Amino acid sequence: MKTNPFDNIGIGVTFSPNLNANLNAVARLCIKFNSKLTLIHVGEASDDKNEVFSNLLKPFLANGLQYKVVFKTGKPVDVILSVSKKNKVDLLVIGALKKENILKYYVGSIARKITRKAQCSVLLLINPTVAPSPCKHIVVNGLKSPKTHQAIESAFYVSHHLEAKKLTIVEEISQHQVHVNVEDDKSLRKSTIVKERIQLRENSRINKIIENIPTVYKSKSNFTTQSIFGKSGYSIGHYAQLVRADLLIMNAPNKTSFWDRVFPHDIEYILTELPTDVLIIR
Repeated sequence: MKTNPFDNIGIGVTFSPNLNANLNAVARLCIKFNSKLTLIHVGEASDDKNEVFSNLLKPFLANGLQYKVVFKTGKPVDVILSVSKKNKVDLLVIGALKKENILKYYVGSIARKITRKAQCSVLLLINPTVAPSPCKHIVVNGLKSPKTHQAIESAFYVSHHLEAKKLTIVEEISQHQVHVNVEDDKSLRKSTIVKERIQLRENSRINKIIENIPTVYKSKSNFTTQSIFGKSGYSIGHYAQLVRADLLIMNAPNKTSFWDRVFPHDIEYILTELPTDVLIIR
């Protein structure tokens, strides 16, 4: 596990009503993670723009914030992705709409396009605030995947630095793994036994991942596991919403295609209707 997996945090900045809130939110993250900040602005450079950014970030400079502004003209998605890659951004922060209509979903908003194409981790913010807001509960996926160990490691790292009160590792189990049609008491008991065995197996797998996480990130973390049955991605999104999680951490998806968006699965369910802020780990 890297000492700081988010050494360089980037954010696309525009002169929108959310500029102040976005900069405050990302600056607080940089201070918490001891990260550098890269502001990416799609457009021409100017002294006036630099002055605005400087004034908004001035309160954080006393706490050691280091930042730079990169100006580049072009299409927003292409600019943000290329600048992030060139400047070796580890975490790209994006403001996102909580819910998009069908047209925007199929066409793809800037946030969705960047999320699907970015080569680094992505944090989708649905409600950034100027004033600090405590992170009380973090939910992270624990599904069986080669990428899951990295998501869980990152969750402990984030939980530690944000001083979250609770971390829940959710094991999503598809219904077809049960292989029992419940028709009477006997089949119900059989289904219950099968589910319990699956839960024990999944808990064992997750515990092996947790064993390898540095003690410093586990010592003050109140973490637990939770098994849920249902569609991957869809179920954990609803769970995060139900428990009012402040942050949902997910594996990055494999490369998605048009058909993945027409017939969504896994993280595409999350992107359709964000239940909370979402951190996608790459």
